[in-house]
Amino acid sequence: MKGITKTFPGVKALANVSLRLFPGEVHALMGENGAGKSTLIKVLTGVYTKDGGTVTLDGNPVEVSTPLKAQNLGISTVYQEVNLCSNLSVVENIFIGREIMKRGRIDWKEMNRKAEELLTKLNLDIDVSKALGSYSVAIQQMVAIVRALNVKAKVLILDEPTSSLDLKEVQQLFSAIRKLKNDGLCIVFISHFLDQIYEITDRLTVLRNGELIGEYKTQSLPRYELISKMIGKEFIDSTSINENPEAKNKGVSETVMEAAQLAKAGNIQPFNLELRKGEIMGLAGLLGSGRSELARLLFGADKADSGTIKVKGKKVHLNSPKQAIAHNIAFSSENRKSEGIIGDLSIRENMILALQGRQGWFNYIPRKQQEEIVDEYIKLLNINPPNPEQLIKNLSGGNQQKVLLARWLLTDPDLLILDEPTRGIDIGAKAEIQKLMVSLSEKGMSILFISSELEEILRTCKRISVLREREKVSELENREHMTQQDIMREIAGGVG
Repeated sequence: MKGITKTFPGVKALANVSLRLFPGEVHALMGENGAGKSTLIKVLTGVYTKDGGTVTLDGNPVEVSTPLKAQNLGISTVYQEVNLCSNLSVVENIFIGREIMKRGRIDWKEMNRKAEELLTKLNLDIDVSKALGSYSVAIQQMVAIVRALNVKAKVLILDEPTSSLDLKEVQQLFSAIRKLKNDGLCIVFISHFLDQIYEITDRLTVLRNGELIGEYKTQSLPRYELISKMIGKEFIDSTSINENPEAKNKGVSETVMEAAQLAKAGNIQPFNLELRKGEIMGLAGLLGSGRSELARLLFGADKADSGTIKVKGKKVHLNSPKQAIAHNIAFSSENRKSEGIIGDLSIRENMILALQGRQGWFNYIPRKQQEEIVDEYIKLLNINPPNPEQLIKNLSGGNQQKVLLARWLLTDPDLLILDEPTRGIDIGAKAEIQKLMVSLSEKGMSILFISSELEEILRTCKRISVLREREKVSELENREHMTQQDIMREIAGGVG
């Protein structure tokens, strides 16, 4: 792929991006959220039509106009979520849409033989007549790969293939990848797990903000440099929290919440975390490191498999968001559109949801009281437009985020969990939210703050927990002169 350009209304998703793939090689496509990885893959697989640039396969120019054309050219994709039919058998999933026929009927004997032959190539010996859903996610992933290979693939794209696998299953998948690589297949590997990138890939291409940063041999690029290239911050110091008069964030000794060996299999390893009154604590780590999973456990959105939680010294069971809210805990998800706003409701209706939910649906908040509360927070957070009856879907991302913040502030929580509250919003709105966080902490509210932007974590947080590979690996005091480099070193595992 050379000079690939793709523009959406108001957004240049790809600007002159190139990607080289070779047979018998595993190639990583790296970049943070919004870097352009998905767009580039969708151009390569015919989901999107490129606006500029060229694609050549085996030296010949090709136009990949549809996903079917991509498959016919030998370009196959296995997505993060296994998009097969769990109620059908393994053999049916492998051959669905391209069944082997004999005298006008499906030749089950030949299809079973062929499916077993294909699975044997990946060192997998299973009963292909059994329902796919009766097997583990790892085996389902292998079946998805076999289905992709059944079209004589030249390029196999694996999009976050290990996100739902345990360590043993990952090694089983890697064994299959190595076998395919030795057979001359070109494999594109997309993952946020750096250990896996350095274990399985030969080369990598880094994208940032829709632009090509570079192509490198994996083992020649130190992890710290890779993270710097992905994030776009190398030697930039940030204002220390101790030097910032707006970000005192001193905190006091009272513990609001304490988690001990809290864990959920496949989501996050056992971790300990103490959140103190009047303190902003940051969670740092690459996308996929387990930050959101940790937050969801603390809010009861996901149920922990083991460990304990204490709120103000008392052991509690947070098995649902409703229980967390009852203990004065609030959570603003990073998935603003799918887990936050309700697009067809107004600003007012979105804002009072949590408060109304806590009071109970039969204890209705009078309309006049709703309007008074909402008007107060529209002014406090400078929400535009200031019309409480405006549908929230018509607001900018920054103003939608402010409405979600107001929703939880109305409940006057002791602990506010904010997952990427400033992602995708303009600089002005971002600064307002950061300033509000500091102000709330000075009034005694505890805040757990998740952000991919290390600069804002340094600016606002007193303590910083670092996560890597779904595990809490260190906890840093935000001391004077701490820099983004210090945090990136921890994210990279303390190695160069």
